[in-house]
Amino acid sequence: MRHFSRFWRSGLPNSLQFGTPLFHHHWTVPAVTAPAALRHYSFGMRRNLKRYYGAGNLHFITCSCYRRQPLLGTPRRRDLLLTVLEQVRKRYEFVVVGYVVMPEHIHLLISEPQKKNPSTVMQALKIGFARRVLAQARRRRNQSQANLFDHAPQHIWQKRFYDFNVWTERKRIEKLRYMHCNPVKRGLVESPELWRWSSFRAYFLRETGRVRVNEWEVLKLKIRPPAA
Repeated sequence: MRHFSRFWRSGLPNSLQFGTPLFHHHWTVPAVTAPAALRHYSFGMRRNLKRYYGAGNLHFITCSCYRRQPLLGTPRRRDLLLTVLEQVRKRYEFVVVGYVVMPEHIHLLISEPQKKNPSTVMQALKIGFARRVLAQARRRRNQSQANLFDHAPQHIWQKRFYDFNVWTERKRIEKLRYMHCNPVKRGLVESPELWRWSSFRAYFLRETGRVRVNEWEVLKLKIRPPAA
């Protein structure tokens, strides 16, 4: 298995330059001229792609568990969260550009959905996951075991979430690197590919995980007619 810890600890080079357009929404974002490892982040991004919906920005979203409790602290919970995310992605037709699931919070980088808006997406994700977790706790609880589950969670998520609009290629790469480095910085793993609950492996190992990454075909494209 390849390890990328050296690359991730080195940071972006000072010589990072910007050149010709890499892909298009209804704006133009520049390509990145950088070491070959950085070019993995161009995976799945089409050239000359024009989309017309809302402002067309990507959204970097942070959502925390209730009172920052580690309610995503087990592999089973993190797997469940990703399963629900994939269901919500299909339902509302948006692109997951990147993600990471940490023990007490999540980061997502997503496109604007074809149906509804990012707030509706987050509401569906939070409710869908919380209902499953609380239902599992209720099923385990019975009269003879009541005392064992006095500490079962009653709330899963904080009410609000943080949303940062990402509209340049440089910011997109910055947010992806931040997400993928998060488990390493926290000391959960030594190298980002060892954390199964992020999109790192989709970019660098071309691995298909529980959540489909960079599925741009889901978006409905509106092509400008040729000039008369």
